Amino acid sequence: MGVSDKAGAKSEEPRVNDAMCPSRVVLEHVTSRWGVLILAALLERSYRFSELRRAIGGVTEKMLAQTLRTLERDGFVHRDAKPVIPPRVDYRLTDLGREAAQQVWELARWSERRLATVQEARERYDSVRTSSQ
Repeated sequence: MGVSDKAGAKSEEPRVNDAMCPSRVVLEHVTSRWGVLILAALLERSYRFSELRRAIGGVTEKMLAQTLRTLERDGFVHRDAKPVIPPRVDYRLTDLGREAAQQVWELARWSERRLATVQEARERYDSVRTSSQ
């Protein structure tokens, strides 16, 4: 599957290591701090905006809204606005979003499991840097 340029011509396969590869933007969206946490939360179930904000500690309304819009535009999240009063908007993963969420969730879980090892490496690094100065 090639990537189409603006003129509609097919180019070679996307390669994330190429400086201009459009897949880098997708990678940035799904691996950003808030992207990972939103995708992971939505793996559990659909959420209303305020529920999702509470589920993801530390995210501001602005960042949550911005990241949800980005993930919706990329096809990872479906926004379901119900025409009721008060308005009700639910967010859920699309099939593509579920696939991405499962991938980044594995990385997030790995980082939790390996945190102690990373912290030890940081301490060793810092002690060598401090003693050589």
